[in-house]
Amino acid sequence: MRHAVRLFALCALLLGLAGCASPAAKAPPPATPADALSAAPYRIGVDDVVQVSVWRNPDLSVTVPVRPDGMISVPLVGDVQAGGHTPEEVAATIQDKLAAYVRDPKVAVILSELRSHEFLSRVRITGAVRNPTTLPYRQGMTVLDVVLAAGGINQFASPDQTMLYRKKGGGTESFRIHLGGMLKRGDLGTNYTLQPGDVITVPERAF
Repeated sequence: MRHAVRLFALCALLLGLAGCASPAAKAPPPATPADALSAAPYRIGVDDVVQVSVWRNPDLSVTVPVRPDGMISVPLVGDVQAGGHTPEEVAATIQDKLAAYVRDPKVAVILSELRSHEFLSRVRITGAVRNPTTLPYRQGMTVLDVVLAAGGINQFASPDQTMLYRKKGGGTESFRIHLGGMLKRGDLGTNYTLQPGDVITVPERAF
């Protein structure tokens, strides 16, 4: 009887350990808004240089700058909208157009040089800050970096109403920034990683 009890206890312990080790035992943490922002894909800008490669068709492959109208010129296809789109989106467009001339085309678009227009390569902060300013974009730049570069908020600011505006496709996305908590308590939950062209606006308090 004692042997059976020990055997039962051992089995229960092993089953408990197996349950703890199971990959499904713990769900992954949900993605935060900051994670989503930092993962935003790069969108091609004016003056960027792109390399269009067509598999097994070197005569159709070309390296070209993006014109001021956002277009690039591709052999057979003609003008293709590149500005504001990701390399993958441009490759898909060219591939669809080439299908009328080439059997089962395979297209890749690679950014050769990042030389985007001044607007696309800067970030801006406006409103109730000491020095509203525009800054050259740097990889890894955050909301707090830009706020500090602007000298911080002024006495009229409503910091927790701060907004981040980002162009996406043909529209604009907006994200609330809890700047008061960030500056007073070090709460970095909305210290988003920025992208070229972002605009931060700090509104004034309503009197």
